Amino acid sequence: MTTLTDLTIAEARKGLDAKEFTAAELTEAHLAAMETHADLNAYITPTPERAREMAAASDARIAKGEAGAMEGIPIAMKDLFCTDGTRTTAGSNILGTFVPPYESTVSTNLWNAGAVLLGKANLDEFAMGSSNETSAFGNVVNPWTRTDQPERKLVPGGSSGGSASAVAARIAMGATGTDTGGSIRQPASFCGITGLKPTYGRCSRWGIVAFASSLDQAGPMARTVEDVALMLGAMAGHDPKDSTSAPIAVPDFAAAIEQGVAGLKVGIPKEYRPEEGFSPEIDAIWTRGMEMLRDAGAETVDISLPHTKYALAAYYIVAPAEASSNLARYDGVRYGLRVVEDGDSLNDMYCKTRGAGFGAEVKRRILIGTYALSAGYYDAYYLKAQKVRALIARDFKTAFDSGVDVILTPTTPSAAFGLDEEITDPVTMYLNDVFTVPTSLAGLPGLSVPVALTEAGLPQGLQLIGRPFDEDTVLRAGRALEKAAAFTAKPRLLEG
Repeated sequence: MTTLTDLTIAEARKGLDAKEFTAAELTEAHLAAMETHADLNAYITPTPERAREMAAASDARIAKGEAGAMEGIPIAMKDLFCTDGTRTTAGSNILGTFVPPYESTVSTNLWNAGAVLLGKANLDEFAMGSSNETSAFGNVVNPWTRTDQPERKLVPGGSSGGSASAVAARIAMGATGTDTGGSIRQPASFCGITGLKPTYGRCSRWGIVAFASSLDQAGPMARTVEDVALMLGAMAGHDPKDSTSAPIAVPDFAAAIEQGVAGLKVGIPKEYRPEEGFSPEIDAIWTRGMEMLRDAGAETVDISLPHTKYALAAYYIVAPAEASSNLARYDGVRYGLRVVEDGDSLNDMYCKTRGAGFGAEVKRRILIGTYALSAGYYDAYYLKAQKVRALIARDFKTAFDSGVDVILTPTTPSAAFGLDEEITDPVTMYLNDVFTVPTSLAGLPGLSVPVALTEAGLPQGLQLIGRPFDEDTVLRAGRALEKAAAFTAKPRLLEG
């Protein structure tokens, strides 16, 4: 029998229903693998006892014929989702001891569907980063290594790097992530897994520690398109507690994926092939992706998204501005870290608490955001960025109105890079999101699917972008790409 940790979610569900193994056995296999690969630092807070209790409850429901869609499936929960009674840190010292007295809507939905919590996955602090090196709990390591430099440790991408690393290393069958400007799709590409940012509003944001409220969106990360579809079906749904949650029915995403792409029009935006700094290797993988979809029956058409070049600049005004507002609540008064000394004034406590609690990247973005929102600069920066955002969204609408069903682009401008390689240059680090940010600004669904290995033996994904709330078509196209690519490579640590 296939090793339990190598099973996909869909395969595990079938095995559980057929009584080939139990949820308890499946969970124990993953808990053992977590110990074996603890050096990846993918988890901030493992929850083995809670996992065992949840697995036992799943076995009881399976025995009664009451299994849910995710029954008995062990997953990682990004440590940005509040979990009742289990520490939630957002990867920050300022929340290092915070234990929420409530559960996020997305995690509630997953537990109601029968999923099992293995632990809280590591992340960039407050989801601010593209490499998972800004976490107060240490960087996550990518389970993949370069064939020419096998000893060199690589980043898993960010901010959902712990989730991506855990799924790739087979120490979780799936994981939740959040995507503000690419934080699901970029680490999915770096770690050779599948990751979906749903349409803004598809999954509730209630109970998720906020970064940028008009951009943050929860989504699934797993090893196949089918698994992502199964997870999304369990995660999604209207939530009256979240005013941005869309009152739209949740379709059967998994049922749609095998419909194929015959007759679909796939847009190829010329702006995603910049004149400078674009890797010929990534370009070749993109071209191969186009051929795969054409061979599957789709038609590729050239399109233009003319305001793409302004997306990164607009994002790094809008997102920090919203972050500066959201993070003002961490003041050392109500919860979280408090740094105070005898004789300190209230203002001293604020300054010392925030100075000790926030890392360098979070402080940088708070300063940028506060500046952009300040008197005299609001119109020049924040308001102008929002206008550019509207133009970017209009570009996508024009493309889809012209008859395009889905858009194909690279997910990232490169494969995974080495630890400490780019963190010293924030601007270079921000460029990792150049292909994912436009989708986020427009609130559209975006899926990253692993399709090939680079010459250095590292995974590379392609991104599919769809109309609002048309995850069905995105997943269909993703499944066709997945089948054509037949990507079965594993990280070197799992070989043999």
